[in-house]
Amino acid sequence: MEFIFLADKVDAKWQLAKWYFEQWGDIIEEDSLELFNQKLDDYLNRDCIPLVILAVDAGNVIGAAQLKYHEMSIFPKRAHWLGGVYVIPPARGKHVASALVNQAESIAHGLGVSQLYLQTEALDGGLYAGLGWQGIEKVNYRGVDVLVMSKALNQ
Repeated sequence: MEFIFLADKVDAKWQLAKWYFEQWGDIIEEDSLELFNQKLDDYLNRDCIPLVILAVDAGNVIGAAQLKYHEMSIFPKRAHWLGGVYVIPPARGKHVASALVNQAESIAHGLGVSQLYLQTEALDGGLYAGLGWQGIEKVNYRGVDVLVMSKALNQ
């Protein structure tokens, strides 16, 4: 498995938009597959946030993760976020998500980010708790109960 930026594999943008739309499209008002695809245009970066990291195995994209700004409008002072961690069903349970999160943390740290945040529907922290993320608070955001977590990257 290798990691590349969406900016280096732009032809994967529609597939990624489809995955995101199928996974989270029902909780974002007035969204469509086309809007998900258009939003990904902002993530076609390699050396600045926002960006998307792709996990690629044997030439096939099997997962993705985003580094973004201000994911949750209710937390305007929390700037840098990890989000959009997605792994295709056949690759789940094979540590792809963990590897993507670790890669995203490394890239964020390299870009000068000292603190990352995320939101997860796994109210026990799930995958992220096992990777050293700390729960901050549980909130209902866009009608979904989520746990907001953080991780210091300067350790």
